[in-house]
Amino acid sequence: MADSGTSPIKASRPSVEIDGRRQDTLTSSLMSLDISESEAGLACCELVFGNWGGADTPGFQHFGRDLLEFGKPLTIKLGDAKLFEGRISAISATYPDGGTPQIGVCAEDRLQDLRMTRRTRGFADASLADVARSIAGDHGLQAQVDLSGESHKLLAQVNQSDLAFLRDLARHEDAQIWVEGTQLKAVQRARRDGPSLELSWAGPLREFEVRADLAHQRTQLTGAGWSVTDKRAAKHEADDAAIRAELGGKDSGAQTLQRAFGKRADTLVHACPLSDGEARVLAESSFRHMARRFVVGHGVAETRDNLRVGTRLTIKGIGPLFEGDYTVTQVQIRFDPKLGMRTEFWCDRPMIGRA
Repeated sequence: MADSGTSPIKASRPSVEIDGRRQDTLTSSLMSLDISESEAGLACCELVFGNWGGADTPGFQHFGRDLLEFGKPLTIKLGDAKLFEGRISAISATYPDGGTPQIGVCAEDRLQDLRMTRRTRGFADASLADVARSIAGDHGLQAQVDLSGESHKLLAQVNQSDLAFLRDLARHEDAQIWVEGTQLKAVQRARRDGPSLELSWAGPLREFEVRADLAHQRTQLTGAGWSVTDKRAAKHEADDAAIRAELGGKDSGAQTLQRAFGKRADTLVHACPLSDGEARVLAESSFRHMARRFVVGHGVAETRDNLRVGTRLTIKGIGPLFEGDYTVTQVQIRFDPKLGMRTEFWCDRPMIGRA
């Protein structure tokens, strides 16, 4: 989706819906908005409204709990585009010196259910896909899973929330967990079918800063453990081949490190794989996670519904070293009457361009 030279007039104030109905009074009294979303899942939205009436309706306006009530479905839209969908989980009030009283609410998406459910249990002969489907069913969610990890003899959830347990498993398999409406999605990052978006600096991309850093790069990562079945070491060495499909012919952090400082190998010690297959998955997923942090960017852009976590972002107009493709890893949508709507985002990629 390319940017045109001129932009049509667009809405600059988001609209607020409660229980699926637009609330004009809340929309007009909105003083600030902050929507946060990251690769870890659990999107949340914080809103602040003016809470004092005018000549016709003096007094506090939003303390009736008819609209702003715990558990109520809340949706934020910009025009017809949906920016957030969740349920109210917190209500606050502020009484500034000489200012307008305010009421605030916080809403979270359906991953809140998983965050607030803690268990100790085991999954026998199960894969991450099996666990995701089971947990989705526990919370009345539909599972949409695209994972290829192998089954494990036992996956133990020990005094963990369902969300923390899923996150840990997903991290080991280079997968991401999130919800859209009532769908729990579990997909390997490389296969996440995010939207595509093109931004140009000094256009819809208002600000951008980017850094390529070798400090945490390695030329090789080794995952090692012990196979009880085979009575031998389980081991796999991952290198640049694990990330090659994402490089697009450009230089990776591992290649750049090798040329600049020589070989830098490391061993993973935070997990103990029980088979060669587990060692391979651990080493390769860890290498990809590390490699993607070689180039990290942070920007501010005009708000649009397809600038979100997982978006395949093409940045132009910033020179040959850093322009090109990125993946969005974190988004923060902000609104206030002074600056209007804007989206702050973080992105990464495993390669750097050539001059």
